[in-house]
Amino acid sequence: MNWDDARIFVALRRERTLRAAARSLDIDQATVGRRLAALEHALGATLFLRTSNGYELTPVGGIAIRAAEAMEQSAHDLVRHAQGVDKRHAGEVKLSTTDALAEEYVIPAIQRLHAKHPDVSVMLDTTTVVLNLAKREADIAIRTVKPRNADLLARRLASWEVGLFASPDYVRRHGEPEPGERFAGHDLVVYQPHFAKARVPAFVGEPLKDGRVVARLNTNLTLRAAVKAGLGISELPVPMGERDGLVRIWPDRSNDARYEIWLVTHQDLRHTARIRVTIDEIVFAFGA
Repeated sequence: MNWDDARIFVALRRERTLRAAARSLDIDQATVGRRLAALEHALGATLFLRTSNGYELTPVGGIAIRAAEAMEQSAHDLVRHAQGVDKRHAGEVKLSTTDALAEEYVIPAIQRLHAKHPDVSVMLDTTTVVLNLAKREADIAIRTVKPRNADLLARRLASWEVGLFASPDYVRRHGEPEPGERFAGHDLVVYQPHFAKARVPAFVGEPLKDGRVVARLNTNLTLRAAVKAGLGISELPVPMGERDGLVRIWPDRSNDARYEIWLVTHQDLRHTARIRVTIDEIVFAFGA
């Protein structure tokens, strides 16, 4: 059995359409269809039903997918174990982080890395999807939540106080809110993932009930851009708010939860030279 066929089988199971599977594998759609047909012919079984909702596994496909996913995991393990003893300062490093952290910390780290080790190439992903390090979707991830996977090594890069900020222009036009008035008469911009989950939405312990939510953003970078543009008041990590030249409101109050940043990699890669030097530059960037 050809591993490439199994790889396409797994991708189609996850993505559910030929086009999406082809995009995830960086091959053309016709190749996905052709390799699937070859795999079904080799196995003498139909693995998928073509439905209006995409490709659905048949009962045989449900059995076969477990073996194919085990093959995929073994292939990832092989690569990680081999790379774990690689002593060369050369090759590709897959790095995942947020757009804000990439712009302010990671790209300067890559710049220093390139100056010292020009044969190391960084593939940077700033989507909001949390990539799977065990499956080599990323070699290094910089996250705001500590992972629980025992195979991953996590190092805390920062633990920042979260305060309340507005632009100087907003404060000139509207003044500062009064404590205890639940932001009455004020415009607010919120981070949508936190806002949607909160039982009682609040900034630094003050309920948002009487304020006007004028924008909901789903990334730190766009949230900060909205505050800088004067759209309204929001919570931000204190170093970021200060870096943006914003006015801190109620500086004696902060969110109970701190904004933490974690560097994560797989333990099998901890001795890989190109991974190690990349981590060193990222750690330096946050320390600086």
